[in-house]
Amino acid sequence: MIMNQTLYLECYSGISGDMMTAALLDLGADEKVLLEALESLPVKGFQTEVRRVSKAGLDACDFHVILDHKHENHDHDMEYLHGHIHGHDHFHGDHGHHSHDHEHRGLTEILEILCRAKITDGAREKAVRIFEILAEAEARAHGTSIEKVHFHEVGAVDSIVDITAAAVCLDNLQIDKVIIPVLYEGSGSVRCQHGVIPIPVPAVTAITSRYSLPVHMTDVQGELVTPTGAAIAAAIRTSSRLPERFVIEKTGIGAGKREYERPSLLRAMLIRETENSSAGDFIYKLESNIDDCTGEALGYVMEQLMKAGARDVHYTPVFMKKNRPAYQLNVICKEEDIEKLEEIIFRETTTIGIRRQKMERSVLKRQVKTVRTSLGEARVKVCFMENGMRVYPEYESVRELCRKNGLSFQETYQKIAEECHGQI
Repeated sequence: MIMNQTLYLECYSGISGDMMTAALLDLGADEKVLLEALESLPVKGFQTEVRRVSKAGLDACDFHVILDHKHENHDHDMEYLHGHIHGHDHFHGDHGHHSHDHEHRGLTEILEILCRAKITDGAREKAVRIFEILAEAEARAHGTSIEKVHFHEVGAVDSIVDITAAAVCLDNLQIDKVIIPVLYEGSGSVRCQHGVIPIPVPAVTAITSRYSLPVHMTDVQGELVTPTGAAIAAAIRTSSRLPERFVIEKTGIGAGKREYERPSLLRAMLIRETENSSAGDFIYKLESNIDDCTGEALGYVMEQLMKAGARDVHYTPVFMKKNRPAYQLNVICKEEDIEKLEEIIFRETTTIGIRRQKMERSVLKRQVKTVRTSLGEARVKVCFMENGMRVYPEYESVRELCRKNGLSFQETYQKIAEECHGQI
């Protein structure tokens, strides 16, 4: 399995828990691993089915949670959902609109269920995060506290299964970055416990508002983004920007159940950014003036920024108005990393503004190689030029071999540089 995969979600028909799981299965998530995880849930009253379906002439994967009679809901009953039939009051939820017979579960009970499931720590963390986001949204929508929120329908069986399934598949594919530029939502209204409410429903507006998820409203009459779909997007999104150039390595399509004028499909792609190593390559510079921040705090910020993907971070001492001594922070990064790096800067420093600049650059073609030397194995950066090449031993390797051989940094650096030439 390839580590650190980047997932791009194309939510032009919205997003829901079952669409997400189906798209990830279509991308290659292990169905056997998923089924074993779901069987381990201490929850009764459901079966699952994975099958191929055709939607708008496209072959797609369908993940279906089949509930027994006691747990059944009105999820895909289009007439009922949109208020054409009068019936008993039902709760509005992700997948549907469940009856009063449903067990009401609080966040504590749901976390206990996830704790007892036989799933990896990574999958459990994701599932817990999604439910926490939902609890927070339900609390905001109903004007109550997270402790008092009872997931009538959201805590019902189908949603527990959907959220666990999506978390297990994400973990199984070892997805590291998730790009979601926009969620397309329908319009009109949908039936809930208190009558008919407008779309997007309150839990979805609470999530998109709290997590700054971009939404595009369409004329489609119906709910395209479910609360669980919005919570999954909020929990996993790392960026809303696609790289300027990328290769699509694999595509998966997940089918939704509801029938609207637009086919209910979620397209997921595993993508790989392609680097352009000649002139015309672009990089971004983030710049911010920071005063009343300690040197240690700035050192910590630098560590966090480098860990989150910054290509370079440096500080310059400056004097600001009233002759206050301060630092100017400069961060060099790729476009798709801007959002998370700015988040770190705002969170960890006292700054209230960041300047952003797109810069064209020329870079030498380069690669990192491992070479054998008399001191041990070392990693070196090789830069190719028209009239030859340059070799630079990597700092971490030099440091490790210094300690191992009891030599100075300069001696070790030169020895690696001399001995590696014959191997490149």
